[in-house]
Amino acid sequence: MLDLIIKGGTVIDGTGAAGVVADVGVSDGRIVAIGAIQADAREVFDAAGLVVSPGVIDPHTHYDAQLLWDPTASPSSNHGVTTVIGGNCGFTLAPLLPGDADYLRKMMAKVEGMPLAALENGTDWSWETFAEYLDRMDGNISVNAGFLVGHCAIRRYVMGGDAVGNAADPAQVDAMRTELRAAIQAGALGFSFTNSTSHSDGEGEPVASRWATPDELIALCEETGLHEGTTLEGIVPGCLDMFADDEIELLGRMSAAANRPMNWNVLTVDSRVPERVPRQIMASDRASQLGGRVVALTMPVQVPMNMSFGSFCGLWLIPGWQQVLGVPVAERVARLNNPDTRVLLLELSQSPAAGVFRRLADWGEYVLGDTYAPENAGLKGRTVKDIAAERGRSNFGTLLDIVCADDCRTVLWPTPQDDDAESWRMRAELWNDPRAMIGGSDAGAHLDRMCGAPYPTRFLADCIRGRRLISVERAVQLMTSAPAALFGLRDRGVLREGAIADIFVFDPATVDSDGAALVTDLPGNSSRLTAGSQGVARVYVNGVSIIEDCQPTGATPGTVLRSGRDTATVTAR
Repeated sequence: MLDLIIKGGTVIDGTGAAGVVADVGVSDGRIVAIGAIQADAREVFDAAGLVVSPGVIDPHTHYDAQLLWDPTASPSSNHGVTTVIGGNCGFTLAPLLPGDADYLRKMMAKVEGMPLAALENGTDWSWETFAEYLDRMDGNISVNAGFLVGHCAIRRYVMGGDAVGNAADPAQVDAMRTELRAAIQAGALGFSFTNSTSHSDGEGEPVASRWATPDELIALCEETGLHEGTTLEGIVPGCLDMFADDEIELLGRMSAAANRPMNWNVLTVDSRVPERVPRQIMASDRASQLGGRVVALTMPVQVPMNMSFGSFCGLWLIPGWQQVLGVPVAERVARLNNPDTRVLLLELSQSPAAGVFRRLADWGEYVLGDTYAPENAGLKGRTVKDIAAERGRSNFGTLLDIVCADDCRTVLWPTPQDDDAESWRMRAELWNDPRAMIGGSDAGAHLDRMCGAPYPTRFLADCIRGRRLISVERAVQLMTSAPAALFGLRDRGVLREGAIADIFVFDPATVDSDGAALVTDLPGNSSRLTAGSQGVARVYVNGVSIIEDCQPTGATPGTVLRSGRDTATVTAR
């Protein structure tokens, strides 16, 4: 007797092949039959009219902390995700020096937008090694989760406070290699790093990995390449706009040194900047010349995102803005009310030096979210430009008047300026480029500012009932077998006999995401943006149902994916 038969659905197997109506039989967590199944089963789910596909693999998340108090990795699992990859961008919670948790919590709150109160109250922070951290999740998670080990954590563990502000000497680099080796032997899927200028710790200093020399990074990549089933991920300043020559060279050299693929986050597409995609993809071409492989992650949807002058977000990354905003609120409001400061901020936001952040400077196009001051009553849902026209004021001046009246608490929703037909044509072209891969949700991070986790259902809805830029079979392939192949995930990402039963069943007529909403459901009474799903009938992980009719079941069948055991080696060459 089988454990489960999913009966009569349209099976889209993740390979890109056309869907076929068939039954899927599951036993002991694996698919044992696909076709017309006559056997009995303990559970039979009628999937007539539904699509049966592999579970989605999200290659770029920051669920490192949230999984310790939320085994479901919500809202990702609600949208068909069965496997998450964490530990990206050089940031992990282990290895952790005893007594160093407060530093790490404040750093993660700053760089990844995880509410500090949630980090303080969500777990006890009693682990030290990467092995101890991974062991916390064994048997306690709903989804499968694999983690890279972050350079910042390794560097801090070896060098302590000297990790910020100092280069490592040869003995310290050797010690870092030792810690990296221990983490990989415990199951880390590889190595991640950052030298992005947008990453500062809780004290405002560049994070530890930004102080590393190229030689240190190459040494750690060499160590990574000595171990089975490992990979690389990184972020450099040009990831947010366009690479400098030395950044292209560094990514290629690191990949070649490890003989492992390097993925980076995130390649944005905007027809107003047509030169960006060719420049960013150049990193992949140069890596190939050097004997490496560099893969760009790119999102297939536009991510709901809000902005605020009250807490750290993309606005603060406009060059020169953080020096104005990075003071207590009362002083910040006084500065924003100063006419000279307003002129300065406007000029900085529109200068070429703002790079990719110039896309945030279409001030009239912001839609107001929640407001708080009596004089702002009734403004929610309106655009700044409409309010400015009524008042006979400039867009930027009107925006700052509203923000200052609210003591910087105003929620601001930017209107996407890259929603034109040409930008979408460019995106569809990129999805079919082997140098790029779907991903970049940042799920688990920037919790009060963005909600990238629902991209699978939103992408499917667009492919089936929206722009229809690619087939649903291709969309499924891009979110399942493609990331599985990059990471070498064994027996995942496809539906076939012998594969692990990570399965996403959805209704093609209704699959979609709800709009993003701010809820207060994190430890420490903290808030986040989240979104429910539509048309998600079932999500199975290792053959066990974790989502039924868009709601979690509470089951925790997820596997902590460990390098070598759960991953095969994927070489760059």
